[in-house]
Amino acid sequence: MRSVDEQLARVIAAAVRPAPVRVAISESQGLLCAEEVVAERALPGFDQAAVDGYAVRSVDVQGAGEEPVTLPVVGEITAGSRQPRRLQPGQAVRVATGAPLPTLADAVVPLGFTDGHAAKVTVQRPVPSAAFVRRTGEDVQTGDVAVRRGTTIGAAQVGLLAAVGRNKVLVHPRPRVSVISVGEELVDVDRTPGQGQVYDVNSYALAAAARDAGAEVSRVGIQSADPRRLREVVEGRLLLSEVVVVAGGVGGAIGDEVRAALADLGDVDITRVAMHPGSVQGFGRLGPDAVPTFLLPANPMSALVVFEVLVRPLIRAALGKRNPYRRAVSARLLSPLSSTKGRRGFLRAQLLRDEQTGEFLVQPLGQSGAHLLASLAEANCLVMVDEDVTDVAVGEEVLVSFIAQKG
Repeated sequence: MRSVDEQLARVIAAAVRPAPVRVAISESQGLLCAEEVVAERALPGFDQAAVDGYAVRSVDVQGAGEEPVTLPVVGEITAGSRQPRRLQPGQAVRVATGAPLPTLADAVVPLGFTDGHAAKVTVQRPVPSAAFVRRTGEDVQTGDVAVRRGTTIGAAQVGLLAAVGRNKVLVHPRPRVSVISVGEELVDVDRTPGQGQVYDVNSYALAAAARDAGAEVSRVGIQSADPRRLREVVEGRLLLSEVVVVAGGVGGAIGDEVRAALADLGDVDITRVAMHPGSVQGFGRLGPDAVPTFLLPANPMSALVVFEVLVRPLIRAALGKRNPYRRAVSARLLSPLSSTKGRRGFLRAQLLRDEQTGEFLVQPLGQSGAHLLASLAEANCLVMVDEDVTDVAVGEEVLVSFIAQKG
């Protein structure tokens, strides 16, 4: 039986990162930047008013701290104005926030420091040079790196790219994941199951899990286990994917048929991994591009746990994430739990936090059966129990991994 760490190392080593592509900045959110974005212009590109007020020479209002200073207002500049204006000594120009400063002005007096008059303004407080002014290049200088390679592009990075005049950026694209369900007992959710039939849960649940991991997902849905037909489907998906997931492809007669179908495409290692649920699973690299391909259990609960432990890290690695794993914390157990000897347990639970102490607490859920999908839907974490531990008592510290989406 192979350990979880050994299987995970094999999987991560097979990660295929798609070649970088150039996309519109509006499509780049959540992706990893694949270039050093160098600013070709300064930000701001000109000296501009940081507040509504009056552009002045700071030397002309120095005495306003002792008694008010009155200056003639010789014009007004609005944001977006393209008309150059020159300020003479002893004058003021009314400016709006974002407006370019007139030549010779080195400060802005906020409206609140004045009487607000349009023709002659009385300044009641002095301002130093550069006060309430956004200087040219104050944010980004020409030649500065605005967004670094390896940065995850979020809202701020999209805004910065737009601010330095970039409409496209080179990124590592989302890996393409194809999800296939195999099983003669399966029907799609738009049909009524007959005797002995069940809904296809896996293709929907695993596609959602892959999407949550950051992948571009194709839910292929239910496919026949007929070797020739399944081979054609998988071979086609290998040309369009960086990861292929086949649920229901291990164990029993169907497992034999699936292995036979994939034999000509490459080697798939069907093995037992020292974990529960989901011990029996398959992994290989198929097709001319050696695409990582997973065979997961038919049981939806087991399939989702195997996906979380092994497939999700592969997707995150393919995205270029430095740490492809979920955050894990220690928590104090609120109820006893048991685990299978010799296998690492990944047991569904709810993670809580003590409001007074800040301590993490964890409540196990539905430990009576690996088939209980409803309890996984209630869970926001997995308790990870070492292979040599069978029973954990109330109050003991356990390691838990977050699985809940951020709200």
